[in-house]
Amino acid sequence: MSWTAHPIHFVDFEGSLASGILEYGVVTLRDGAVTALHTRLCRPTGRIRAEDTAVHGLGKDALAGCAPFAADFEAFATWRAQGPFAAHFAGAENSLIKSVWPYGRTAPDFSRPGEATADWGPWIDTGALYRQHHPGAVTLKLAELVAACGLQAELDRLAGATCPPARRAYHAAPYDALAGALLLLALAEDPAHAQLTLAEILARSTLDGERRDQMRQGNLF
Repeated sequence: MSWTAHPIHFVDFEGSLASGILEYGVVTLRDGAVTALHTRLCRPTGRIRAEDTAVHGLGKDALAGCAPFAADFEAFATWRAQGPFAAHFAGAENSLIKSVWPYGRTAPDFSRPGEATADWGPWIDTGALYRQHHPGAVTLKLAELVAACGLQAELDRLAGATCPPARRAYHAAPYDALAGALLLLALAEDPAHAQLTLAEILARSTLDGERRDQMRQGNLF
């Protein structure tokens, strides 16, 4: 079965290890389409640097009345049980979520059918996938990849229908999650990617050759 038939949750966070997660966007994909977007602002757990606010537009005062990200464990554990997480260069999202919850609830390990894990990963990583898909690309920055793939108009259309009005630009978590989700769906238009199983696209999402071989070997047994 193609990976596109499975629920996949594309995640983007705004914030840092110092400030905590200040905003999240989670886009659910299934059967080659966006089926849902979940997002909210989160109360900081540490200092927000002025230079970070200049990028993502989130300041302490605007977030003071929000619940902390830690209140949403049940939602993230439920999403992770349904399907794998995805992100654009997933190391950042993985580090941030693990800084709040080192482990999730026991859930399927989609890289090893029939196995279970309490980890938030393995992740589908569009950064790693596009590095291989476009090996000569000058940049793998989210906005520039979206433009290069001709996805900007569709991104703005979807954002207009689903994102909060003030968060319809790059460096806003729901907008960036939609952007990454569209990049992932664009790969499905290439037959070489469309025919991959979920375990195979997870294996391709790591640039660590040894780790990739271990994942592929595990799928043989």
